Amino acid sequence: MIETEIDSVRVDLLRQRRVLLLKEIQGERHLPIWIGEFEASAIMIEMEGTATQRPLPYDLMATMLRELDARVVRIEVNDLSRDIYYARIVIERQGSEFELDARPSDAIAIALRAQCTIFVDDAVMEKAGIVINDDDDDSDDGQTVEAVGRDDNETPVAEEGLTLFRDFINTLDLDDPEKRTS
Repeated sequence: MIETEIDSVRVDLLRQRRVLLLKEIQGERHLPIWIGEFEASAIMIEMEGTATQRPLPYDLMATMLRELDARVVRIEVNDLSRDIYYARIVIERQGSEFELDARPSDAIAIALRAQCTIFVDDAVMEKAGIVINDDDDDSDDGQTVEAVGRDDNETPVAEEGLTLFRDFINTLDLDDPEKRTS
């Protein structure tokens, strides 16, 4: 498992879609995960420390876990199949660990509230990880994305779906904070 942190949540203004970028702690790769608008908002609200009038569902889940004397130990983005990511929420209660299946966006929203570590399975990062390079050429944004660790047996459909991630990431200006979602 590879320890990661949230790099940013971005918006594709043309298609009104959000992408969450996880960055490995001990490396240069990013893992782009398309997420829904509500999940993106819930993640950004917690990242920015914004108070809400009423608890969001993720706040409610975190409170329930605390009241039940349980804690979220870690989040694991553990699989990628047919362009769909899978995750697990690992919970500890009374010395026992439990794993719950979850969408990565939901798991990450909970991880922020629980202040726990987010891990990505090595195979997932190998399959879908990207490296964002600063270019010294005269391109518009000065950045490009390279796919890393592609499997030669990968299906064309999966590669086509991952190409969408690379195309979108190549349009981002990661050094411009005004382009970040709020």
